[in-house]
Amino acid sequence: MEEICTAQNTRQLASFALPLRPFPRIMPATMPPTSLQPDQSTPLRVGWFTASCVLVSNIIGGGIFTTTGILARDLGDPLLILLLWFMGALFAVGGAMVYGELGSRLPHAGGDYVYLKEAYGPLLAFLSGWTSFTIGFGAAVAASAISFSSYAMRVVLIADESGWIAKGLSLTLLWSATLIHCRGIGTGGRLQLLLTTTKVVAIGGLILGGLSSVIGQGHVLFAEPMVQSPTLGAAAIALVIVTYCYLGWNVAGYIAADIENPQETLPRIMIGGTAFVAVVYLLLNVVYLSALPITELAQEPIVPVAEKVATALWGPQSGRLVAAILCLSIAGAVSAMTWAGPRVYWAMARDGMISLWLAQVHPRTNVPARAIVFQSLWASLLILSGTFEQLLVYSGLVLSLFMALTLSTIFRLRQTGSTHPQHFRAPLYPILPITLVCGAAALVISSVLERPVESLYGAATVLSGIPLYYIWRRPHNLRRQSS
Repeated sequence: MEEICTAQNTRQLASFALPLRPFPRIMPATMPPTSLQPDQSTPLRVGWFTASCVLVSNIIGGGIFTTTGILARDLGDPLLILLLWFMGALFAVGGAMVYGELGSRLPHAGGDYVYLKEAYGPLLAFLSGWTSFTIGFGAAVAASAISFSSYAMRVVLIADESGWIAKGLSLTLLWSATLIHCRGIGTGGRLQLLLTTTKVVAIGGLILGGLSSVIGQGHVLFAEPMVQSPTLGAAAIALVIVTYCYLGWNVAGYIAADIENPQETLPRIMIGGTAFVAVVYLLLNVVYLSALPITELAQEPIVPVAEKVATALWGPQSGRLVAAILCLSIAGAVSAMTWAGPRVYWAMARDGMISLWLAQVHPRTNVPARAIVFQSLWASLLILSGTFEQLLVYSGLVLSLFMALTLSTIFRLRQTGSTHPQHFRAPLYPILPITLVCGAAALVISSVLERPVESLYGAATVLSGIPLYYIWRRPHNLRRQSS
């Protein structure tokens, strides 16, 4: 892996390069200039390979190893399930193209928050950052931790997937990652490298071994569907879940300030990394849907799909081994999100959007320990209160809404932003972004119609950010006026 280039003392933190001197009471209220030049507030730069590893690890969490069982139960048609995963792949790669242009135009830390602030102003940007905290990272970490516990229960052969033992395992993983990343970027980086490497090797072995066994044992590709026909609403919710499993391809935008030559590199990372994950997802589903009949995939327990498939192909012991390896894989996603999430809050604090309390770094480790712990506290509440499936719908609805808003910023930025030869330009404009915006909006509408309870929780979460915006901004604006 390429070395990280340092422009200052290596003890400084790349992602949160705040000074070690005491913090002023007021953070600057301006964003970095919206020009071709990347944000220079962070002294470290990482190459394309390191950034790609972060992206791949962030996307591949627990969803691909768990959600096919839910789809089998609700749809009962293997070809339809594979079609939805393919549609999700097209949506993700197309979205990565649009986000690649946004990141190329605005190569600053903060991702969606930066794009929305530049296009639509501070309120919508704040709500995006608030959603990142409550749902984008908080709920995603919780869902991954829950799926981790599901596989861990299979390893130790304890049937308590919805009980307190499982929740205890989820919380143990979450707070272990939290403490490690609070120790410093060096310790957290070594952990992430280990988990990401294990993930890639494990998934590659599962795909190759699964395809060889399916072909060698003469399994029928895509067995007959179940008797019932899926409803349009069930298919729509299934697509929301699939789309959620692809989310994370925009994570490179959050770390744009730390990437070498982001104008050229960022789009390649987003598009190439997303396409790689899409191929992995499709191949894994081919293995799942060929190894077991759809009726067995739909039987309880429906979450540990990969473990059930491994058991069917190679016996019970291999199933437990795969479950153990996948525990490490999912732990890698939890670690990546625990590491990356506070970057958004740092950008917001820099603009005076949120309390400076969350922007302060530890004086010894130089990491935003308060922001990391605060995010983990929220994820813990979601682990204790929600189930895996509820978190998927709850998260997918709100993230689809802000995805649609962020994708739409390309129209405004092309009108008001500068034109430069180094700017990446998304292909098929304006057809591609219009299609993606409409698709994301359709997912939101379907979620509201089919899952009104989860939708209400999601809407309430977003709307709760409006009074917080004015509460946090008012003292800051008063200080600016007095100065």
